Amino acid sequence: MNDLRSKLIKNSTSKYTDILLESKLFNEKDVISTRIPIINVGLSGYATGGLIAGVTMFAGPSKNYKTGFALLMAKAFQEEHPDGMILFYDSEFGAPKPYFEAFKIDMSKVVHTPITDIEELKHDLMSQLQNIDRGEKVLVIIDSIGNLASRKEVEDAIEGKVVADMTRAKAFKSLFRMITPHLALKNIPLIAINHTYKEIGMFPKDVVGGGTGAYYGADNIWIIGRQQEKKGDDVIGFNFVINVEKSRYVREKSRFIVTVLYSGGINRWSGLFDFALEHGYIAAGKKGWYHVVDRSTGEVIEPGSRRSDLETNDALWTALLA
Repeated sequence: MNDLRSKLIKNSTSKYTDILLESKLFNEKDVISTRIPIINVGLSGYATGGLIAGVTMFAGPSKNYKTGFALLMAKAFQEEHPDGMILFYDSEFGAPKPYFEAFKIDMSKVVHTPITDIEELKHDLMSQLQNIDRGEKVLVIIDSIGNLASRKEVEDAIEGKVVADMTRAKAFKSLFRMITPHLALKNIPLIAINHTYKEIGMFPKDVVGGGTGAYYGADNIWIIGRQQEKKGDDVIGFNFVINVEKSRYVREKSRFIVTVLYSGGINRWSGLFDFALEHGYIAAGKKGWYHVVDRSTGEVIEPGSRRSDLETNDALWTALLA
């Protein structure tokens, strides 16, 4: 068997061929952990996990914090790989300089490439991927693919033609067909921001734009909604609802909530309170008070706190996660 194994590896024309148990491609994957545990869970299934090589897609209507999630992960990438580079493909110019500054991203390590159509993105991105070696730390962000026209659509508009564009979905499928193996082979995560539209029917649901190519090519797809967070009658921020449409790591149709306030930004411990309540680490008391309890004994450890205070208690969540 050992002779046959060696023969098969030797005869392979791929430099990556190896025994599955020893394969670096199969067993060694970077994990970029963000500072938000619930986002790490949504990406990988683990609070200490995070962004993994392949395509992660954030889809949803405008102003649903899609770019914010991408920049959060860009900051985590820079913290994990200080010498790494970010390829930022920009079709909307919806992420101005203050956005990057708010997330404390080192903009000297971000390569900004404006794009106007799918074919231009495909050509430039494939040129980059062909020339990146495994071991070079790169994160790709596309903001956004949902608003990209096809080249035919542009040419028809210039020529004054009013015809349906049947090439756009094929161009998307071609793009993802080309880039997916390179991302896996070279251990590169790619974040694609996309739009959604409503399906026609009596009970319409959100559908990810770009056709089946975008759907099949992605490892993770989040459809992001939002709810107002109020204090009395005042809107003080939003709860962004992450609906896991597709995942290779998390049960699909899972829902995670991330709270972002106008004052204070992202709540680091978003979404954990309900888990702690469900699993007995926190018990509900009277008139909106909650108690931290020892789950094994039921003994109250920390009595009488409001939910809002517990949700931002760093010491509590650090201890519970440990």
